[in-house]
Amino acid sequence: MKVAIHQPQFFPYPGFFHKLTLADYFVIMDDVQYDKRFTNRNRIDAPNGWIWITVPINKSHKFSPNNEVEINNKISWKNDHIKKIFGSYGKAPYFNNYKQYFEELYQKEWKNLFDFNFETLKKTIEWLGIKTKIIKESELNVTDTSSERLLKVCKAVGAETYISGIGGKNYLNEKLFEKNGVELLYQNYHFNEYPQRFSKPFFPNLSILDLLFNMGPNSTKLIKANNLEKPFETIERKLTVAN
Repeated sequence: MKVAIHQPQFFPYPGFFHKLTLADYFVIMDDVQYDKRFTNRNRIDAPNGWIWITVPINKSHKFSPNNEVEINNKISWKNDHIKKIFGSYGKAPYFNNYKQYFEELYQKEWKNLFDFNFETLKKTIEWLGIKTKIIKESELNVTDTSSERLLKVCKAVGAETYISGIGGKNYLNEKLFEKNGVELLYQNYHFNEYPQRFSKPFFPNLSILDLLFNMGPNSTKLIKANNLEKPFETIERKLTVAN
């Protein structure tokens, strides 16, 4: 049984979902410290180049666990999102497939950032037809940090294999996983180009929204294209190939 583990993100890039297609379980780290990079924002295509769409947070919560971070609703962020998303993708080939959901999503009141990210993650997984089971890390009662924490998550869900993103090569204690009988695999993801509305040449690793609005039901096939060849990089390859 394979498990992937990751921080929550705001409409993550396609590689995030590629990793989920490789796993039986996905543990979302709702109880670790908030990470400002992509937890509350991501990039979308726009007429003059990519732009950020951001969910503002209460700044006093920027060092809090993900599941305690509150949205700053004093800022009109929902109207800003609607303006940017509809303005950029209103004429994209498959935008109408998702339009109603986004209209309803931004009519709701959202207090907690994790609740928003978790809801939109589940919906995106549904759109993509991914069957991976999602577990909140807080339900597992794990402690510790870094590799030790990840190993404890693997053991808590009974996983024989941990699937790490390629960035894990820079910090994971590989010997710890080996010693404890948990296979460690590194995701081998390379973006696949598709027609974008504005970006020429192709701009990779935008939010999954860009892929969905441009490719619709073909998005999953594009994400899984890597799986047909070599979805993982082994530890042995890590020793011979530079990052």
